[in-house]
Amino acid sequence: MFSAPKAKVTIILANLGTPDEPTVPAVRRFLKQFLSDQRVIEIPKPIWQIILRLFILPFRPKRVTHAYAMVWGQDSPMREIVLEQVQAVQQQLIEHYPQFELNIVPAMSYGNPGIQELLQKLSLNPQDHIILLPLFPQYSATSTAPLYDAIAKWILTQRNLPGLSIVRDYYQHPLYIQALAQSVRDYQAEHGVAEKLLMSFHGIPQPYADKGDPYADRCRMTGQLVAQALGLQDDQWGMSFQSRFGKQEWIKPYTDQLLKDWAEQGVKSVQIMSPAFSADCLETLEELAVENAETFKSAGGEHYAYIPALNARTDHIALLSTLLQANLDALTQTFAR
Repeated sequence: MFSAPKAKVTIILANLGTPDEPTVPAVRRFLKQFLSDQRVIEIPKPIWQIILRLFILPFRPKRVTHAYAMVWGQDSPMREIVLEQVQAVQQQLIEHYPQFELNIVPAMSYGNPGIQELLQKLSLNPQDHIILLPLFPQYSATSTAPLYDAIAKWILTQRNLPGLSIVRDYYQHPLYIQALAQSVRDYQAEHGVAEKLLMSFHGIPQPYADKGDPYADRCRMTGQLVAQALGLQDDQWGMSFQSRFGKQEWIKPYTDQLLKDWAEQGVKSVQIMSPAFSADCLETLEELAVENAETFKSAGGEHYAYIPALNARTDHIALLSTLLQANLDALTQTFAR
């Protein structure tokens, strides 16, 4: 009796990326790739390449390499955490979908493991379906869209195309909101409650939002839902945007400025989290946890603490698995044997 082979399904968990090591050459290579993407920097390419090569790449890597070294373990925190997430999701899913030849892999928009290299490997082992889960809770053309671009470029080179599903984002998914709120409760159960909880999201330039990027609105919705889940009053929390780059206006309020304002207004204790990050990285472990602590304390604040990203928490893995299960359940019907 003929038995059809199992459908090959690859799930890609994709994050932004990280240098290969905390050295100036490695950081320069990473920044060159990252900052050359016109999704990230919308200045006309010829002009921007002059700025990048003459004024940024010769100097910025030297400044940020020390910061990378401060948070580096055996590997980059982001890469270590993404690998943990892949392993945990694999444990959740594979036993529930024996009808598929299921492959769950990590990828990065920039650096390694690179999304382009991964897709080329899949060309050598054609898949029946690919599910892409960008690990950006709030869609932005500066973060999520480059993964769409990578898929689109790859598609143009393929003859035997697989089915394709992309999880755009999950900024208001109940399990995501519950996981964020529970991470705050868990932290406060051990360390106490501060006067203010600040939700700091990665920023984007204001002109990007003006042109239609929905990121800022999605962040605000996430913040409101988390505050609601925690039962916070308006004076007990705030939200802001971090990581400005260059001289143009970015979406506001700015994290460093808000922390300074709070301290000058007499706020003595702050706990800060960054719901836009699914994995801790340089921007959370150094910029938020260290640099902004100094900003707050130098302006008169006293107690400052960073609440870690969701990383490989059990409730975060449950959220990611749920997002993927919805797609896998649909495929069960497509590939019924």
